[in-house]
Amino acid sequence: MTVVEDRPASAEMLTARRAMIDSQLRVTGVNSPAILAAFAKVAREDFVPAERRVVAYADRAVPLGDGTVLSPALTYGQMLEAAELAQADSVLVISANGYLAALAAELAGTVARAESLAAAQGGPFSAILIDGAAEVLPDSLAGLLADDGRVVTGLVDRNVTRLALARKALGHVVPTALGEADFAVLPEFAATKSWSF
Repeated sequence: MTVVEDRPASAEMLTARRAMIDSQLRVTGVNSPAILAAFAKVAREDFVPAERRVVAYADRAVPLGDGTVLSPALTYGQMLEAAELAQADSVLVISANGYLAALAAELAGTVARAESLAAAQGGPFSAILIDGAAEVLPDSLAGLLADDGRVVTGLVDRNVTRLALARKALGHVVPTALGEADFAVLPEFAATKSWSF
């Protein structure tokens, strides 16, 4: 996939972007002026393969052709609302694509992106955004997170994905589910499988 920068957007893409903001974000509680401005500025179509550009603004996940997806705009909007990013924040975005990181860069002072938790470096970060759902949040997240930091991610709870906000407590990252959300489940954050009676 190639991300094209500084390319003028077509009138159709600009119209689709505006419709996404008005009909997918505003009506579902994503109303922060700064977050909506980020969505207006960042061209979602630049983060999908050329053959999928026409569905870039649909209200569903867009398959990227490599086993990953671009989550629905609403999912990213909910994540950014929960994260409450500000210019003082140093943010790590764990994502296979750059769209969520580009949105976060419009809101936070510094943003780093890693394609996986294993590839993440630096920190401590005041916020970590994980682009997908986890069955478990590994303790290694705590080492990347500042003491007063937060993690926003999807959380798998009885086969339902939910938006979750986690805080660091006693060296562990402790999540609280906020409500149902549309996330792809990430194999990297799968629970260890076990068998029992």
